[in-house]
This record gives sequence, structure tokens and C-alpha cells, in this order.
Amino acid sequence: MSEQWVTARIQQKGDGRCIPWVSLRDLIVAHLDTKRKFDIFSLSIYGLAIFPKALRHIDEAVVEFFDRLDKGVAPVPAIITETFRSLSACRKASKGRFIGCAQLLLVWFHSHYWKVDKVSYRAFSESYSLLKEIAAMSRRDDISEENWIALLRNLQEDDVEWRAHWFVPDEILYRCGSFDWVPLLRIWGAAGYAPLLVLRQYRSRQFIPMTHGLAQSEFAYREKNYKKKVQEISNAWKQTRWMKRLAVGSMKTPEYKGWFSKRVNDNIPEPSLENVRTMEEYLQVIPSELEIVKRDFEERNTELGKKIEQLEEEKMHLRLDADVQKLKAEKLRKGKRMVKEDLDSLKTDYKKLRMSMRTAELGKTSE
Repeated sequence: MSEQWVTARIQQKGDGRCIPWVSLRDLIVAHLDTKRKFDIFSLSIYGLAIFPKALRHIDEAVVEFFDRLDKGVAPVPAIITETFRSLSACRKASKGRFIGCAQLLLVWFHSHYWKVDKVSYRAFSESYSLLKEIAAMSRRDDISEENWIALLRNLQEDDVEWRAHWFVPDEILYRCGSFDWVPLLRIWGAAGYAPLLVLRQYRSRQFIPMTHGLAQSEFAYREKNYKKKVQEISNAWKQTRWMKRLAVGSMKTPEYKGWFSKRVNDNIPEPSLENVRTMEEYLQVIPSELEIVKRDFEERNTELGKKIEQLEEEKMHLRLDADVQKLKAEKLRKGKRMVKEDLDSLKTDYKKLRMSMRTAELGKTSE
């Protein structure tokens, strides 16, 4: 695309400059280079579906981001950040429209509400992809907006499978540099994300993470001194901290339940000074999960022992029943034999009686 072509079609939408989708559509139809057609079509998907901002327009920032994908830049952090930022904005305002990739959000719904459809646990492999599975599912267009609202309002915690069935993690990135969370750079700004807030998705025990100041970590690139903040985040990503995950099943500590009940939107309560602990002290809670695993093992072992005793008892009853049935069968065989012998005896006596009657009749005739 020439500079003149872009200048003639670019438009100002809100705080950003955009290109209308119809202009790109015309390029896709008319372009002679097949590879260029696919590139423009892919750019359109990124701008309209994955990073939407202005209806039926593609933001200039998305074009710049799309250009960086060929250099090995992963789109996942940006997708997570934009989704997280939009959902947080709607939650804080208690209104608004989600601006993000609705299709990926739907995939998240399916992966965490698998209990409804009774989907079996599966992990990503060469032969399985969650996105392909969702794409192959038939769409339900008959569910009204009111029904969706009622469904989501009435959801209970037991209806949610916190660990995505396709997710098989090994280590958790929980901190970068001096941040107690993971700062993420997005297309239009930055936001802080705390992986330790969703330990249940890793099937680990959920405890209180250090999140004070997390809500204030978000900023847009149009703000003053944003370049300095971007540099700080870039430097922080050179010092990442990881922790091993220990699967113990979805659990929450009593302290977490009390702490979470006090959260309203992003108004995370500041911990009192006597309760302030470093992240390392919080993570020391993790080794005690071994005790939980040990207790779970002992409980399961006890249950297994009871089941074995029950099976042994049932086995003994089955043996007794088998012996009783065997005795009954033997008794029936003896009875059958005796009946047969009696029948044979009756047949012999009957023959003798017939012979006697015949002899008697012959004697009368000869007289």
C-alpha cells in the first residue's frame, strides 16, 4: 500500500487513527499477489476480532503490532492484557461493553464450564486443539440475552471447573523485577496481571497474593512519562521469578475467602502492617501442600481399605451363596436320581402287573 493510498483512507476514530475494513476488503479482492491477500486478510482478523476498538475499523496500532509478528513477537500477552483491561473496566463501572476477542472469551467459558457439557479432560497435542474443537461445535443462536444474564447470575462456584482441562503447566511466572506481579504491555497501554490470583486454574491452593497497588499499575501510552514506565517494565522482564506448581486440587485457604469477600471491583484492601509479608513468605505456604497431599493420600487409602473390606465381605457372601447353591444343586441331583429310580421301579412293577393280568386272563380262557 502506498503512502498516498493510506493518507486518502485513514480516519480519526476517538483517540486513534484507523483504516476502514471496506478499504482492506477491496484490496483483498483486487490484489494480484496471493500471499499479500492472506496477509491483509489476517490483519483484518486481528483488527476486527482479536483487537477491536472502533466498529468496522482497524486501528493504526494494530497494524504496527501485526508488522512485528514476523519478528517473533508473541500476541498472547497482548491478548491477555486487552481482555483483562476491558473486563476490569466493565466491572469497575458496573456497565459498558466488552471490547476484546469475544470468540476467545467464549473458548474460555467452554474450558471452565466443562461440567455443564461433561467434557472429558484433554490436553493440547498434535491431534487435539481446543480452538478447533470449539469451531466445530454447533452455535446456539436461540439463547436470548436475558437467559445468558440469568445463567451467569445464578452460577455457583461448584459449576465452575477452575482448572482448564487442556492446561498442563509446569512452572508459574509470578513476578518480574521489583513488581509483585507481572506487568504486561499491550497495544494501547500496559496493565498489571497477578498469576497468583488464579492459582486454582493451575490446580494449586489459592492463598492471598501481594496485590496492593496492582490496580494503579495500568496506564495508557498517551499519558505523560509513559516511555519511562515502558522502560521500567522492559527492564523488569529481564528479572523474572518462577515457582514450581504442585497440583493438589482446587482449594482456597480460609484467609483467602475472607480477603476475597472484601474485594469490590479493583478496590483491593491494603493489608495491615502487622500482617504484611513478602512474596517469598507467601510462597512458603506452598511446601505445606505436601501435608495436604499426604492427608489426601491417607484419606484415599482409608477409603480404599474400606472398599477392599467391603469387597472381601461381598466375596465371602458370594462364596457362601455359591456353597448354598452347590448344596441345592446336589440335593436336586439326588432328588432327580431318586425320582428316576422310583420311576424305573414303577415301570418294572407296572410291567409285572401287566404280565400278571395277562396270565390271569389266559388261565380263565383255557378253563
